[in-house]
Amino acid sequence: MKKYNYILLSALLLIGFNSVAVNLPKTIDNYIGNNNILSVQLYKSEWKLSNPIIELNSNQKLLFQFDELTNTAQEYYYTIVHCDRNWEKSTLSQFEYLPNLTEFPVNDYEFSVNTKMDYVNYYLELPNENIQFKISGNYALVVFDYQNPDVPVIIKRFYVLDNKVNIDALIRNSSFESREDQEIDIKVFTQNLHIQNTMNDVKLVITQNNRTDNAITNLQPRFVGSNYLDYDYNSENCFKGENEFRYFDLRNVNYSGEGVAAINYRAPYYHAILEAHKIRKQRQYSFYKEMNGNFYIDAANLRNPDFEADYQMVHFTLELDRVLMGGGIYVFGAFTNWQCTSFNKMKYNLEKERYELTIPIKQGYYNFIYAWKENDESKIKPSNLEGSHSETENEYQVYFYYGKRGDRYDQLVGFSKFNSQTKRTFGN
Repeated sequence: MKKYNYILLSALLLIGFNSVAVNLPKTIDNYIGNNNILSVQLYKSEWKLSNPIIELNSNQKLLFQFDELTNTAQEYYYTIVHCDRNWEKSTLSQFEYLPNLTEFPVNDYEFSVNTKMDYVNYYLELPNENIQFKISGNYALVVFDYQNPDVPVIIKRFYVLDNKVNIDALIRNSSFESREDQEIDIKVFTQNLHIQNTMNDVKLVITQNNRTDNAITNLQPRFVGSNYLDYDYNSENCFKGENEFRYFDLRNVNYSGEGVAAINYRAPYYHAILEAHKIRKQRQYSFYKEMNGNFYIDAANLRNPDFEADYQMVHFTLELDRVLMGGGIYVFGAFTNWQCTSFNKMKYNLEKERYELTIPIKQGYYNFIYAWKENDESKIKPSNLEGSHSETENEYQVYFYYGKRGDRYDQLVGFSKFNSQTKRTFGN
């Protein structure tokens, strides 16, 4: 029956030059549509903390994984969508960037083993025997339920690179803005491209720690050389340095790791009570090494944590003697998809004078910060609670796109990442 359903679904989706049937927003961003879907990851297969980017016509692979808190496997399918430089769906037919049928079942999954909380771990490798990439650019992996194929369950951005430029950067204290900011000066060496119009043919995008909400996307070259473009600004290329991420270690359910005050078992689940936290807005900067907001699934003495690691109910506490009006406080990091939703929004406890949140989190090592988001704004502001320092260690990702007038899609022709400590000058 399942095979028949797949053949029927594929035939239906082929109608209209195989256009994507899933309803997608105009600007496609990372998305999780179900609070029971957790631990969503997309990374280069050899390293779980890598950026989701592979080179065109290479042997590199991406590995996609997610869990669903259930004891029943669902009929999930996936499709691939090519996007332009602005993350809007490109005008190309899927046949122009993929060689085969473009909707396939997520067939690889494992049921959790010996865990207190049941879940199904799904995984997918890209490229695979069904999916090969013909062109470079921005892509979105879209997962949907066979029973409701027009609604996305997961959207995850990734990149295919056709490297044609070299990118260099220098990170410094902001020249004119707050001393809490970091200025990212970029130079792109373009000798392998014939750029006719720098205003329209190219686009530079800078992200901080792979966040999408505060990306810089509107810079034009400040100086155009014979074979390079210079993006050396004083304020337009600045990010708040923010603060070092908080962290906690859940790798062992038998004792408390770093950042964990206590672990206890209250049937039917383990509970991890994190150390109580305070706002760091006015505190002096202190350096410590962390993972720039990322997370890593791992469990002590287990052979395969992907489906053997357990979920714990994790208790977050932010001490505050008053309710903050006009917005919400969120637990913010890669494991919450770098977004502010009902899943990771904290609630105020009047009796104990603190914000609280309890959510299920898989065994592993995690980074996070507390973020403020006003009700009527889309901007996420961790610095309102955590403070911001120009000394903070951050990783910056730089993407460079090329598509001249008349081209039907945008190529991704450059990518580099830079650490604010190693590519740093402390002068102005």
